[in-house]
Amino acid sequence: MLPDIRSQTRDALAEQFKAWSEPAYRLDQVLGWIYAKRASGWDEMSNLPRGLREKLAAAFTLTLPSLVTVQGARDTTRKFLWRLGDGSLIESVLIPANPALYGERSDRHTLCISTQVGCAYGCRFCASGLDGWKRNLEPHEIAGQILAVERWNTGLPADQRVEADRVVNNIVVMGMGEPMANYENLTAALRSLNAPWGAGIGARKITISTSGVVPRIRNLADEPEQFRLAISLHGATDDVRVQIMPINRKYPLRELTAACEYYVEKKGKMITLEYILIAGVNAGREQVIPLASLARRLHAKVNLIPYNTVEGLAWKRPEEDACRAFAAAVEAQGVTTTLRLEKGHDIDAACGQLRLKTERALAETGGSPAAGGQ
Repeated sequence: MLPDIRSQTRDALAEQFKAWSEPAYRLDQVLGWIYAKRASGWDEMSNLPRGLREKLAAAFTLTLPSLVTVQGARDTTRKFLWRLGDGSLIESVLIPANPALYGERSDRHTLCISTQVGCAYGCRFCASGLDGWKRNLEPHEIAGQILAVERWNTGLPADQRVEADRVVNNIVVMGMGEPMANYENLTAALRSLNAPWGAGIGARKITISTSGVVPRIRNLADEPEQFRLAISLHGATDDVRVQIMPINRKYPLRELTAACEYYVEKKGKMITLEYILIAGVNAGREQVIPLASLARRLHAKVNLIPYNTVEGLAWKRPEEDACRAFAAAVEAQGVTTTLRLEKGHDIDAACGQLRLKTERALAETGGSPAAGGQ
């Protein structure tokens, strides 16, 4: 199979254009079509000579994920189910403007993107890994989620469309899969999205979430880009965390904490501790002090997320009053705390849930997903 052009570095493409004896400005035109105009085919590049378009078509593919369905929530969150070239299904979630959860100020739209088909890390509350891990996403499949959402937006009726150069101005990498387990492809995609010749999304507007892959946290700290870090913590003691996060057996909290301290020292940026509130597991008041203590030690803020129910799993979402009380108690300990009460709970917003339902339904009927459903 031909490589996708979005998985190539600019330097590699420059060498190819040089070998083709094409002027350098032609590459700028191509990249503009790819990242600014979200082209999904060579024939869309109307200002390129036909000969160059033929060379490109012979050397590279240019594909975006195909939309299978999009669900809309009461709070205008949108969940997208995409089909990749090999038929695999992945999800992205577009979250509307809200007080900044990961960036430095309020953002117009945040897109939560996936990095793997399935997941091998087996967090007990998560739908992403219920059918196991299938493969890593390639750089163009990671970056393509942003471009596909923005292309989808241009096809909406004028009164529903977001009128902006970029619909997505904030990225959180915490969809399906463990991002740090696909580190090389992820960082390649994010560099293209961050670059001035790419999507031009600032590094401080890009947050990578990990369940705690300690060596890769240290790698991220040493990268030149100022990508932000979030930790899928969900338990502030080893006793609690090991119940729901198998990775804690390999990298217990003392090792995770040390890696986070290294990141903070190198980057000088606040990290976020993601904490899904699960009734009867980690939402009791006895968990407030250890969570707050860890957050203060890491100079981190805490993002509390009431559990999104997953069909087939026994975990429960706490009552709203209990969630508010927990958040207030953490904040009373001097920790910046956000409680994300309603962002897509009514649209299968738990990671991997829509994909899992779709794949199981298709397995029962022997069908295949049709693109473009609303």
